[in-house]
This record gives sequence, C-alpha cells and structure tokens, in this order.
Amino acid sequence: MGWLNRVNDQVDVLTRARALQEVSRSAESCLLLDGVIRSTDDQYARADALVQRLSALINLGRTAEYTRAIEEASAAVRDLAEPYLHGHLNALAALAAHHQGALDRCVTHLVKAARALGAVEDPDRDTAWGWHDLAMAYSYLSFHGYALGAIERARQLGLAAGIPEETFAAPGIRLRNAVALDHNGDSDGCLRVLRDVAADLGRFLRGGRAEELRPSSLAAYGYAAARRAALGDRVETAADADPNRLLGHGADSARARDMRQLGQVCLAIAAGNPIEAITRLDTARVSNETLGAAEPARLRSIAYARAGDHAAAHRADRHAFRLAAQRNDRLRDVYIDGIAARIDHEEMRREAARFEGEALTDPLTGLPNRRRLERYIAAVVAGGERVVIGVCDLDGFKAVNTRHGHHSGDLVLQRIAGVINRVMRRGDFVARYGGDEFVVVLSGAGMAEAADVARRIEAAVRTEDWEALVPGTPVGVTIGFAEVEANGPGLRGAIGAAFETADREMLAAKNRLRAG
Repeated sequence: MGWLNRVNDQVDVLTRARALQEVSRSAESCLLLDGVIRSTDDQYARADALVQRLSALINLGRTAEYTRAIEEASAAVRDLAEPYLHGHLNALAALAAHHQGALDRCVTHLVKAARALGAVEDPDRDTAWGWHDLAMAYSYLSFHGYALGAIERARQLGLAAGIPEETFAAPGIRLRNAVALDHNGDSDGCLRVLRDVAADLGRFLRGGRAEELRPSSLAAYGYAAARRAALGDRVETAADADPNRLLGHGADSARARDMRQLGQVCLAIAAGNPIEAITRLDTARVSNETLGAAEPARLRSIAYARAGDHAAAHRADRHAFRLAAQRNDRLRDVYIDGIAARIDHEEMRREAARFEGEALTDPLTGLPNRRRLERYIAAVVAGGERVVIGVCDLDGFKAVNTRHGHHSGDLVLQRIAGVINRVMRRGDFVARYGGDEFVVVLSGAGMAEAADVARRIEAAVRTEDWEALVPGTPVGVTIGFAEVEANGPGLRGAIGAAFETADREMLAAKNRLRAG
C-alpha cells in the first residue's frame, strides 16, 4: 500500500500538487497546498500538504519561509508512524538547512532521512521522490558518491512505480560534481564529466524520450553544455541540444534561474565576448548553493583570460580556489571536530555522539568511509553476489606532504578520489579506507574485470597533470585485487581474508615496480 492510500481527504488535489512540482510549477502547487492546509481535518492529508509545501518553497527559493514551514511540517508529522513521511521531511529539511548555511543541522537531517527512507516497507512513487530529494541534499553538500547512490535508488523505485527513467536523470548532481572539480583545478576532469552528461542527453534525444525530462533537468543539461563551451569544448548546436534553448526551461525553479544567468555568461565567453561575460557577472544575483560559491569567480577568471588580462584571471582563479577550500574546511569542521565538540549539554552530547557513529562519509573527499565500506561489502556478499575488492595505495604521497605540506596533500587526495570515481563502471563502489589508501568494490565481477579496472585507474592517475598541482612530486597508484570467498570462514572472516590478500597483492606490485 502506497503512502497516498493512507490519506482520506483531497487526494486528487495532493496528487495534482505533486504533478505541478514535477514540472517546475511550484508556485501553482503552493496555492493548492495552502487550500488543503486551511480546509482539511485529516491529519495525514495535512501532514502531506505541509511536507509538499516545504518542497515547493525550496524549489522557489523562498528562504525566509523555510524555518516556519519546517516547524509546521515537523509538528504535523511528529506523531505519525510513517517512515516515508519522516524521511522525506528530513531530506527537505536538510536542503533547507544547507541553503541557510547550517551544516551541522543539515548533517543531522541527512542521517535521519536516509534511515527513515531505508525503513519504508512498501516503497512507492512518493518514496522515490523522497530519495530524489535526499540525493539533491547530498549533492549540494558535495557528497557526490552518496548523491549518485541515492538517485540510483530513486530511479529504481521510480521504474517499479511506473515513473520513466528520464524523470530521475538528475543531471544537476553530475553537473555540481563537474564544476567542483574545476574549482579545485581539475578542468580536464570537469570536461570529462560534462561530456558524460551530454552523452546522456544525446541518448534521450535519440530515443525520443526527451519530453519525459523535467524542466529543471533540461536547464541543467543546458548549463552543462554552456559550461563546456566556456572551457573551449565544441558543443552540439542542433535545435534540441542548443544550450540557449535548454537554459530557457525550468519554469519557476530558483536553481534554473541561477543556471540561466550563469549560462549566459558561459555562452558570452564561448562566443568571444569576455567583456560582456564580465558585465553579466557584475549584475548576476545567484545563490551560492546552486553551483557553489566559487562558480562566479571561476567564470570571471575564464573571462579575464579570454580578454587577455592574465593577472586579473589569476586573481579571480585564486579567489575561486579559496572559496572552494573554505567549503571543504567547513565540512571538515562538522565531521572531524564533530557536533559534540560544540555542544555542552550532556543529553545533546550523547545525541551528537550517536550521529557521529552514524557518519559514514569521509569529510575530505566526500567518499564513503571505512565503516560504510565494510557495511556495503557485507551486504553485497550476504546477498550472494560475487565481489572483488581492490586496495589502491598512492605512490609518492609522502613526498607531496614533505615538500608541499599537508594542504597540498589534501588536494591530491581529493583529486585522486575524483579520478578513481570517473573511471569506475556504473554500480561500482569507491571508498577512502584511511590515509592515502582507497578501496574499490566491484560487484558481480571477477579478476579479469578487476584487471581492466586497475589498468584504467593507473592510466588515469598517470595522465593527471600533477606537475601543475604539486610540482616536482609525481603521484602514482598501485593496486592489489582479491575476490571475497563468501563460503570461507564466516562472512566477516571472508571479507578480512580478501583484504589481506588484496593488500599482499598491492605490496607485491610495489616491490615489482621498485625492482624494475
């Protein structure tokens, strides 16, 4: 039984309000929901309307109304034993907290949302939308791996409920991943991700399925194309793929409006009009949360470079880099120093410790951490699926820290995380195990596929421009793979044995390199 089957009043209105939000007509949806809230006596209908209204306000960017909307929705949901409703509310509250700059509150809501949505026994299309909104929250917080996992869950649930695949294409997740790479100096990585986004749009267009894409998704595809053009890439200009046309979509979505403004800046750069681009940036009013605070500064740097003012371009680029680094510093503060370090009250300290124990993401790279990795492997193996794990150890990392300092070392780890993620197959799992060691998990694969993945990772790391990031200290990677023998000495013992084997293989490969 789906969620709306539990609602006894004005179901048609609530369904219509959902449909309007799906096509970025959130202002109209708000009016319908306000009517339900004023007139219904059904607690389920009221709770649903308040949660959906919060979603509409976030889509519209009406930040001044977030706090009251969250309080009202929380009061309505509190006593209802419906995991979907609690999960979706917390996913939306995480988005709102992030827009308000309250990262510790955002983290708390993310933990609650994932747990509640994962506990839904009979997931339906509404649960799929809950996972979609959770994916958006992860993405805005730069937890790109988690965002991709959540949107894949949304896509699977959506397909089971009859929602077309294109509805949950969510190009904005990969778009934010791409621009974050560029903000940190990895323009080649940015272009590779943006080309993948363009390839997906091309597949939908060729299949005649573009009409199923959400208006906000079309705007994101448009910005991805415009951003590629600004970086000098040749983009498709056929009618259906024209960046200008795509950027015109998005209806009343605040994020689509932001992308439209910055997209015109990108297109002015691509057309050889950098002064126009700078003028547009001077008047643009966009939220820092849409594409990151560093995006306008990075576009300004590109425009100045095209105008031949390389000193100004360098200053703008350094400013963009600092803004991106500040974001990482704030995330580290939330996760490493911990919520507990800033709360004195004993009860709240215990609450914070519980969330700290549930934090499953490495704060530096945004990848799953060791705890999440071990849970993931155990779940996949317990499900009877074949699993190969690979231990990836960096070569030359100690020299980076010694010569350039730990800040540069952090940048290298972030770059490596992005490189490995880019070359993995769909469905593969990447985690930071600790220090300069990463682990990849290949489900449904054998050692032959593992060897191919190893070659791709090694080649990608080898071709990165380390000289520009950490001059004089080349970085490489050595990988050892092993298959988890699920019929070994118990599940935990089998996983441990596989890690030991993979580690030995990695060390043996290092020794062969030194000997050669």
